[in-house]
Amino acid sequence: QVHLVESGGGLVQPGGSLRLSCAASGVTFSRFSMRWYRQAPGKERELVAVIFSTGTTNYADSMKGRFTISRDNLNNTVFLQMNSLKPEDTAVYYCAARPNWDSQNFWGQGTQVTVSS
Repeated sequence: QVHLVESGGGLVQPGGSLRLSCAASGVTFSRFSMRWYRQAPGKERELVAVIFSTGTTNYADSMKGRFTISRDNLNNTVFLQMNSLKPEDTAVYYCAARPNWDSQNFWGQGTQVTVSS
């Protein structure tokens, strides 16, 4: 059974940084792409970044240059380093795991990120 646990969210001032972590269990981690999504109040969930099992990364345009996704295959963990945070980055951030052979996401419970002065 796939189990994802996010951590690292919190309150940060504009221009600040946060590092989110997502620990995965119940998966052959190296055979999954790992993704970060976010959902702001009243908005649809959107893809933030993805890292494939090859290490290739993709980012939503508004996150390029500010966010960095990385993975630690030895410890089954994916990270999202977020810099130069803006109030519009405020959202619940979700980790998702997608097997290489399928299109279904397995989801974590989410972690709240609030950017405010």
